[in-house]
Amino acid sequence: MSKTYKIGIIKGDGIGPEIIDEAVKVLDAVSVSMGFNLKYDEFLLGGAAIDATGVPLPDETIQGVKKCDSVLFGAIGGPKWDNLERHLRPESGLLALRKSMGTFANLRPATVYDELVNASSLKPSVVAGVDIMVVRELTGGIYFGQPRELLEDRAYNTMIYTREEVERIAKVAFDIAMKRNKRVCSVDKANVLEVSQFWRETVIKVAADYPEVELTHMYVDNAAMQLIRDPKQFDVILTGNIFGDILSDAASMLSGSIGLLPSASTGKGVGLFEPIHGSAPDIAGQGIANPIATISSASMMLRYALGECEAADKIDDAIKKALHEGYRTGDIGDYDAKEIVTCSEMGDIIADYASR
Repeated sequence: MSKTYKIGIIKGDGIGPEIIDEAVKVLDAVSVSMGFNLKYDEFLLGGAAIDATGVPLPDETIQGVKKCDSVLFGAIGGPKWDNLERHLRPESGLLALRKSMGTFANLRPATVYDELVNASSLKPSVVAGVDIMVVRELTGGIYFGQPRELLEDRAYNTMIYTREEVERIAKVAFDIAMKRNKRVCSVDKANVLEVSQFWRETVIKVAADYPEVELTHMYVDNAAMQLIRDPKQFDVILTGNIFGDILSDAASMLSGSIGLLPSASTGKGVGLFEPIHGSAPDIAGQGIANPIATISSASMMLRYALGECEAADKIDDAIKKALHEGYRTGDIGDYDAKEIVTCSEMGDIIADYASR
């Protein structure tokens, strides 16, 4: 009897519905070819939820996603909701959802496709072959540390990490490295910060359980420079919340377009898989959005949440074939394009290749 997975779908705002529709199209195609079933339940989040319920994260969404095997998410936000109080804005709903799902690990791959090597702002010789996974701790560090305060003449935030928090994110990074090239670079600021000294000591202890993985350490300022100078030296980058926030965005630009890269937020329970880009309300409804990042997020969902690695490989190969054949959405249309296609057409092409 074939397996059935329950997938939560959150389309969100702006181009969210368009790109999610294409990812579902590809998922349906590959599930048929691989012999498993997908059942979808749709939930509200962000501006769409505000319009329908008055809050960015309805209780129905919180309870509903916890009953799913995984969640595929599009994008949220837009000018329509920018003037709301902070706790009512779409972004607050997303942060609350991640917290409620216990997603402490953010996985941000940065891959440069051979066909788009000229799209990067760096020289082709620097970025060709880049394949990096940034593993960012997502629910601790300075963004969540207490105490914190904003006063008239000063303000402060507190960077705090517990041993458990560092150990669990380190294990995620080492487990991923074991499936890749078995190299982890832990990024910190141990020459200045006590919390980074603690981070480094804890990571070293975890590394003892992974003798096959090479562990190196790098200060965050040097890591930022090295990402631009020689990104191919990295395999898995392990780092804390604020450093990971900055470095993952820097790494994402190696590919040349944020419309290409996926992400995952995983942890104790159900994982959340989403493209790294925003809702792009300025192009919503025009059919010109690039769905590849969302389709790649669906591939990550199959690989890291459902264990359907062969199906994930088929999607990844289908994306590469579509690009190799010269199909491009408008955002990457200047780079060896043979045909400029719409969002829906790109989904059709990738779904066709993934079904074979």
